[in-house]
Amino acid sequence: MLTLAIDCATEACSVALFDGATRVAGDYRLLGRGHAEQLITMIAALPDRGRAQRVAVAMGPGSFTGVRVGLAAARALAFAWNAELVGYPTLTLIAAMAQAARGECPLAVVTTGGHGEWFVQRFEGQVQAMDEVASRKPQEAAGAIVEVFIAGSQAQAFVDLRGQGEALDVLPDANHFALLPPSALSHDIRPIYGRAPDARLPAVPA
Repeated sequence: MLTLAIDCATEACSVALFDGATRVAGDYRLLGRGHAEQLITMIAALPDRGRAQRVAVAMGPGSFTGVRVGLAAARALAFAWNAELVGYPTLTLIAAMAQAARGECPLAVVTTGGHGEWFVQRFEGQVQAMDEVASRKPQEAAGAIVEVFIAGSQAQAFVDLRGQGEALDVLPDANHFALLPPSALSHDIRPIYGRAPDARLPAVPA
C-alpha cells in the first residue's frame, strides 16, 4: 500500500511517500510560517504527485494554523483519490524518532505551546504514552517530569530549566512516519490542540 504522510503541525513542514514501510521519496523544510503556500508544491513534487491509497496526517498539537492546513490538505486529497485517511499525534512521532535514535527508553516530549506554555507528554518503551498531552507552564513542567531524556523543540530549554537531563532537539518529520506503531494511527480525524480554547462562548441567560 502506498501511503502519503503529511506533517506541518509545527514550524517544520514535511511530506513523504511510502510503499509499505519503505520510504520512496520525501521533503522536509523548516519554514516557521507559510505552510499553506509550500505544502501542495511539496506533495506535487513527489512521484505521481504523491497519489496514494492512504493519506496519513499529523493532528497536533502544534501551530493552530499548521494543524488546520495539514488536516484540510489530507482530507481533500483522500477524498479526491478515494483513499483511506488516518491521523496521528504529533508528539508521538517525535517520541518515535527520539527512541529510534536513543533506544526504547522512557522519555518526555516537550514542544512549543501557546502563551509561553509547553506541550508535554511522557512515553515509555515502544512509543507507549504514559499520560495525555498537556499544556503546562515551564516551571510546572520542570517539576512534574522526571525522565532523563527530553525530546522536542523545547527540550534544551527544559533541561536548562530543570538543571539535568539530556536534550534531543527533534522536530516531527513525515519521512519517519514508518516508525509509528499501528496503535498511534486513528480514523478519528480531528485537531489535537493540547489546551482549552482561549475564547469562551457567552453564557446563556437562565
